[in-house]
Amino acid sequence: MTALAWCPFPDRASAEAAANHLLDEKLIGCANLIGPIHSLFEWNGERGSAEEWGLLAKTDTTKLQATVSRIEAIHPYASPAVMGWPCDAAGEATVHWLAALGSTR
Repeated sequence: MTALAWCPFPDRASAEAAANHLLDEKLIGCANLIGPIHSLFEWNGERGSAEEWGLLAKTDTTKLQATVSRIEAIHPYASPAVMGWPCDAAGEATVHWLAALGSTR
């Protein structure tokens, strides 16, 4: 089954670097960099806002937790907001592509 992971980054360069790490490590099949986005948040009891870049990563559910953990480990923020979820539906070609991550073809 396919899955997605999402995380905002402080800038395009750090989002792109993270995407390349995930691709190199065969944790994901694709990353979309979305931005800039304007984030509004509550953090440590204070309201804040920031311009960020979103990283949306496509993977297989068998690699989802490893993908989320790796994003958290390489992220420049001390406590990044990283989320992942299985997809309820995906095209057959996408399912096969992501299921084959890391295998020899």
